[in-house]
Amino acid sequence: MATFLYRLGHTSFRRRPVVLLVWLALLGAAVIAALSAPATKALPFTLPGAESQKAFDLLDQRFPGSASDGATARIVFKAPEGQTVTTAANKAEVRKVAKEIASGSDQVASAVDPCTAGAVSKDGSTAYISVTYKVTAAEVDSDSHDALDRTVEQARASGLTVEAGGNAVKVAAHGAAAEVIGVIVAAVVLVITFGSLVAAGLSLLTALIGVGIGFLTLAALNSPLELGDNAGVLALMLGLAVGIDYALFIVSRYRSELAEGHPKQEAAARATGTAGSAVVFAGLTVIIALAGLAVVNIPMLTKMGFAAAGSVTIAVIIAVTLVPALLGFAGDRVLSKRKAGTKKPRTGRQPGEANTPAKSPMGVRWAQFVLRRPVAVLLTCVVGLGVIAVPTASMTLGLPDDGAQPTDTTQRRAYDLLAEGFGVGFNGPLVVVVDTAGSDDAKAAATEVVTRIGKLDDVAAVAPARFNQAGNTAIITTVPSSKPASEATEKLVEHIRDTGTAIEKDTGAKLLVTGQTAVNVDFSQKVNDSLVPYLALVVGLAFLLLMAVFRSVLVPLKAALGFLLSVLAALGAVVAVFQWGWLAGLIGVEETGPIMSLMPIFMVGIVFGLAMDYEVFLVTRMREAYVHGEGPGQAVLTGFRDGGRVVTAAAVIMIAVFSGFIGASGAMIKTIGFGLAVAVLFDAFVVRMAIVPAVLALLGKSAWWLPSWLDRILPNVDVEGEGLAKSTAPKPGSGPGSDDQPRPVHV
Repeated sequence: MATFLYRLGHTSFRRRPVVLLVWLALLGAAVIAALSAPATKALPFTLPGAESQKAFDLLDQRFPGSASDGATARIVFKAPEGQTVTTAANKAEVRKVAKEIASGSDQVASAVDPCTAGAVSKDGSTAYISVTYKVTAAEVDSDSHDALDRTVEQARASGLTVEAGGNAVKVAAHGAAAEVIGVIVAAVVLVITFGSLVAAGLSLLTALIGVGIGFLTLAALNSPLELGDNAGVLALMLGLAVGIDYALFIVSRYRSELAEGHPKQEAAARATGTAGSAVVFAGLTVIIALAGLAVVNIPMLTKMGFAAAGSVTIAVIIAVTLVPALLGFAGDRVLSKRKAGTKKPRTGRQPGEANTPAKSPMGVRWAQFVLRRPVAVLLTCVVGLGVIAVPTASMTLGLPDDGAQPTDTTQRRAYDLLAEGFGVGFNGPLVVVVDTAGSDDAKAAATEVVTRIGKLDDVAAVAPARFNQAGNTAIITTVPSSKPASEATEKLVEHIRDTGTAIEKDTGAKLLVTGQTAVNVDFSQKVNDSLVPYLALVVGLAFLLLMAVFRSVLVPLKAALGFLLSVLAALGAVVAVFQWGWLAGLIGVEETGPIMSLMPIFMVGIVFGLAMDYEVFLVTRMREAYVHGEGPGQAVLTGFRDGGRVVTAAAVIMIAVFSGFIGASGAMIKTIGFGLAVAVLFDAFVVRMAIVPAVLALLGKSAWWLPSWLDRILPNVDVEGEGLAKSTAPKPGSGPGSDDQPRPVHV
């Protein structure tokens, strides 16, 4: 691998105009494809195999044309103090709004007048219009969103308080502030790390080209592949983060090779062969983690994972081709002014030769401290992360509803008005579908279902059964007493389903529970059930990959265990803030509740891949030094000398990118941003920078032990660059100082 990448870097440097033109042409093609692509098509949400999805499918069969999983909205009216919505003037205004909504968009199936549907609170102060759409929430177009917003805004002029909730209401986008903040912080960190605007700009430029190609390609493929907007957002976030990191790794190694006296072309080739190998295998772990999301068997997640994996693949290819090409244009300008004048001739490093300068960098001084006190550092870090992980044991999973929206949004205000006028459970009604095709008396079976559900705890109301034309399927709307996202409502869904088993035995009627609340419950359960298989697949494949990279059993095992510790600690921090409410006010959390169902699997997938970036880059440098003759302790110091500063900078950039999302208004984005930021913080600075050197110090030479039989089976990927000694031997007649000929490698 190192030899192949060395030659690739050598060629890219020599043919740099061609390489640059190829990538710019690809970027241009992606722009043209995105501009000429059909309008973005939203991705319908489905849950294959879930009971709530089976209920929707049954409703589509038995109630043709009803769009059972169609989008819904509730326009909520609150009369001024001392008035009711049933007065002549207020009633006329409400009916006017219902007519305008029904005629405002072709996607609207119906808008029911509350005065005729009984959708008025007992005290008459509150009423709501139920709006149903012919399409799913993901397929509601911008014209329908605008028509709904315009009608609500005009209705407020009547003096009534008017708010809109439901999944058909447009959710405000978080904007590009997060990405902009991440890029700005990344630029500052790169300038500080390199001391050179050229080196910093090169890393940012290559990352932005890669992100541009990936994001625009996804935009072009969105409609034919039904990728959805979320796939592009995830690909953008990860592509930007890893693209900067991978360029940072190679540029840093190039600077080191220049400082040791190598000609520029040789330095670029060596940087691509060594640091580029680490980039390739780090990228493979990220790709494995993202593609592994297919295990969950949720189409939305699968497409998001593959889209993001494609973006990471582009970042890897750019790192090993475009980065060395641009290094050819930059030359010595990637060095700081201080270092540019202090390049020393390459004399070759002898085995066991000390690598630290007279004044050791901070990373080396920290590594020396850890090597002197490995037991104390290891115990402190493990116990500390273990304590932070304790809240994970009480984690409750769910999906946020409108009650988790900021209080200044119309969705949250509508949610609060409905809760005040009709009860908190009214915001999440359950739809019980009764298939009476196998029952002797359909109406009696439906009546029995209504009776039994009404006797369950936490049930506020049960509506009479509503049959289809064929009389073989009934819909029974059930209103819980608790909030939609509460644990009590989740248990009610389970109790109704348990009741359905007994009802089927007694009457022959089959009972299915659906509705948005039930979908959320099924989604959470499906993700939770997939977590262990997903973790086993991702960690297992990455463990095998890292064994081939490090030629060791214990180092990959340590990497996997350290990752699990950092993820558990990050989940503990998420639970403490978003579920328990600790320090919630500091980051603007207005409503605590269940943790978003996607958080554990997202953190396992994304953070695992990113954590292995740091592991591969840092420990590969240690392995390289060990293979080239240094002792275990000195190899750790060499790894921190060459990689500590770079890994620190990469982690800070990653934390900055993710932290930018903490300021978003949506609870989902805020939780993801916080969770990923603290996970990278724990993994990079506690696990990789403290636990890793402590464990390696305790293991000594045994850290690099690999059974001989396993050594013969595993492929030799040569990340350390041992094969470069032969492939870069000087050719007869080659000039020793030429930038156009490879130089000998001293190992």
